[in-house]
Amino acid sequence: MADDYQMPTGTLMKGKKGIVTGVANHQSIAWGIARQLAAQGAEIAFLHLPGMERRVQPLADEIGVKVLAPVDVTDDGAMDAAFQTVKDAFGQIDFFVHAIAFANKDELKGSFVDNTTREGFLRAMNISAFSFVDCARRAAAMMPETGGSIITLTYMGSERAIPNYNTMGVAKAALEAAVRYAARDLGPKGIRVNAVSPGAMRTLSLAGIQGGRGMLAKGRSLSAMKEDTSMEGVAGCALWLLSDLGKSTTGECIHVDAGFHIMGFTEDEAEG
Repeated sequence: MADDYQMPTGTLMKGKKGIVTGVANHQSIAWGIARQLAAQGAEIAFLHLPGMERRVQPLADEIGVKVLAPVDVTDDGAMDAAFQTVKDAFGQIDFFVHAIAFANKDELKGSFVDNTTREGFLRAMNISAFSFVDCARRAAAMMPETGGSIITLTYMGSERAIPNYNTMGVAKAALEAAVRYAARDLGPKGIRVNAVSPGAMRTLSLAGIQGGRGMLAKGRSLSAMKEDTSMEGVAGCALWLLSDLGKSTTGECIHVDAGFHIMGFTEDEAEG
């Protein structure tokens, strides 16, 4: 996805502070969301993978992010340190964006049954699903009595069997269930929890899936709108959910995929 679009500017997030995870490069969905939040006045901290400082720092500089911390979501000590860094800088936060997922590349191709290992399955679940639970708990503890908003990123492979998505699809299904349970638990505290489900986009994650380019073409041709999923649309949905405009919306999985998820079969297939 080219980084040449303009995010709408305004003051919708002025005075709000929060955390965005998962920014890796200009094609990251997390980056598109961060840009939109910053354009609307939000103050943001980045939590990034260890060793990614040189890649993430220029992006942080581009939108005025001054708080960055490395985090390994499989290590409790690293999580403690990362969230403490943000707490020391911000005190409280109003929003949290979870954009973390991983599955072994060798398990993102061919047969799900034959290629999935115990170790790979547990690692995917730990990083892609449990990390959300752990992050939500820590983020909620930093939110004010007036509440806040948490979102995560998923994909339709959680609902339907998508070729080569395999273990990640199962992990995303667990992630979406975790969203509902977290929404129930945190709702009385005024904290809303939702998932955004974009269509296939040109990201590092897609590159790790066998046949990823084909997923882009298929998504476009089979979508209701016959177009690619736009970063503007995904970032706009995130902005709605993270801002006060999203009040009363929680426990939802919002599809932003040009209508790909609603389609059954094409007209050509129907005629056949």
